[in-house]
Amino acid sequence: MKFHLSSKNNIFILLGAILAITACNHEKISQKNEADSELKYSIFSKNVRDSFYISVQLPLEYKEQPKKKYPVVFLTDANFFSPMLAPILHQYEKGGLLPPLILVSVGYKSFGLMDSLRVRDYMFPASIPSDEMEAIGGGRKFYHFLTEELLPKIDSNYRADTKKRTLLGHSFGGYFSLLALSEQIENKRNDFTGFVSASPTLWYNNNYLFNLPKKLNDLDLKDSLNVFLSVGAKEEPKWSVQPVKDFSKKLSDPPISKIKSQVEIYSHLDHMDVGIISFIKGLEQIYNKPAND
Repeated sequence: MKFHLSSKNNIFILLGAILAITACNHEKISQKNEADSELKYSIFSKNVRDSFYISVQLPLEYKEQPKKKYPVVFLTDANFFSPMLAPILHQYEKGGLLPPLILVSVGYKSFGLMDSLRVRDYMFPASIPSDEMEAIGGGRKFYHFLTEELLPKIDSNYRADTKKRTLLGHSFGGYFSLLALSEQIENKRNDFTGFVSASPTLWYNNNYLFNLPKKLNDLDLKDSLNVFLSVGAKEEPKWSVQPVKDFSKKLSDPPISKIKSQVEIYSHLDHMDVGIISFIKGLEQIYNKPAND
C-alpha cells in the first residue's frame, strides 16, 4: 500500500485527457462498433423489490474474438458515471492502456431517482442519529441482488471471466464497494477480486466499516484481492480525508496477506472530481500487472 500525492500538473493533464477521450467517442471510424457493443435492459430484483436499469458495454473486439473471455467491471451510480466512463474504457482499449473489459453499469430509471434510491441501496446498517441522514440500510439486499441475480445473468449471456470481476463505487457507492467486500467475506463468496472505493463515506454509522481490515486479516484467502482507495485532499478533512487515512493504516499496519491495496490522496481534487480518475487508476492497478507479477 502507498499514499500518493498527485501533482497539480498531472491532475490537469489527466482531466484534459478524459475530456478529449470522451470527445473522441464520436469519431466516425469507431461509431458503429461502439454503438453495436452496448446493450440496455431493466431487471426486477426479488431482493430489493424494485427494478434496476442495466447497461452492458462489450469490448470493441468482442465479436472478432468469439472464444475469448473478458474481465467484468461493475459500476454503481451508473446514471451519472456511465456516460463518462464507458467511452473512456473503449478509448483505453484502443490505446492499449487497459485490456478489453465488459462494463456493466447499474442504474435507476432516471437521474433524479438515483439521488434518493442510492441511499436506500448502498448503505448498511440503518443510519443512526449522528449520521444526520436517513438510510434504511438496504445495502445487504442490494449486494444480494448483484451476486444472486445480476451476476448469473451476466455470466450466462456474455463471455465473462468469472475470476476477474471488479466493483467500482464513489461516495455512498464507494462505501458500498467496501461493504460488498465485507459481505463477500461474511457469505464466504469470491464474486469480486477487485474493489475500487473512491471518496467513501467511512464516517457512516460510527465508522461501521472500520472492522473490515480485521475481517480481512482473519481470513485465509486462496487468491489475492485488490483494494483501491482514494480521496481528494480538498474534501472535508475530518469526515472525508482523515477516515481514509485511518482506514488505510489499518490495512497496511501490519500488511494483510494477499490483499493488494493502494491509497491515493489527490492533492488538488474535491469530492465530485475523484470518481472517474479513481476508476481509471484503480482499473489500471488491477488489470495492468507487471510482467513479473
